[in-house]
Amino acid sequence: MRRPYKRSYAWSPSISYLVGLIASDGCLQKDGRHIDLTSKDIEQLKNFSLALGRDFLIGKKHNGFGGIGYRIQLSDVALYDFLLAAGLTPNKSKTLGALNIPDIYYPDFLRGLFDGDGSTYGYMDPRWRSSFMFYVVFASASTDFLDYLRHANSRLIGVSKGSIRPGAGALTLGYAKQDSHKLSDYMYYEGHDLCLTRKKLKLAAFVFQDKA
Repeated sequence: MRRPYKRSYAWSPSISYLVGLIASDGCLQKDGRHIDLTSKDIEQLKNFSLALGRDFLIGKKHNGFGGIGYRIQLSDVALYDFLLAAGLTPNKSKTLGALNIPDIYYPDFLRGLFDGDGSTYGYMDPRWRSSFMFYVVFASASTDFLDYLRHANSRLIGVSKGSIRPGAGALTLGYAKQDSHKLSDYMYYEGHDLCLTRKKLKLAAFVFQDKA
């Protein structure tokens, strides 16, 4: 039986952003209490700390190929159980399915997910003169999770269903230019809080270039 919690958690923009980070770059250990977040961006881990209002030690983690990432690991039964109730699972990479994110906080969750396993890229399309194309992409090893994501995005943002394709070690859900504009406005709404600066600026540059 669980002991009474020393902390408690409720949905908020920052907690929803944190759920997005953990759904992408995080891990729930099987012991029922430990949570791990690993990223190559220190800012990502600082945002994790800010979301919880706590100052965590950031350690280094070698990936076995000569690269170095950064890591936070904490023990928090209340947060662990909150994440389980949200739909996250231990060793989630291929088992993740639909999550229980309140609609009002979905923009913050999606921004956290984009900061973790999302990407954006653009190029000049040679088929048409002065035609610039850009895309927003979310990656996951779970088809069920990408199906949840594409339906939630369509329902709440009004984008198309996107396209799910095989990627490097994972599946990707991609959106073309018109939908990417909507996703950008939705995730980075006026007054939004935490985000990974480099991804925000890269997507903003593509949006600006397309409007120029």
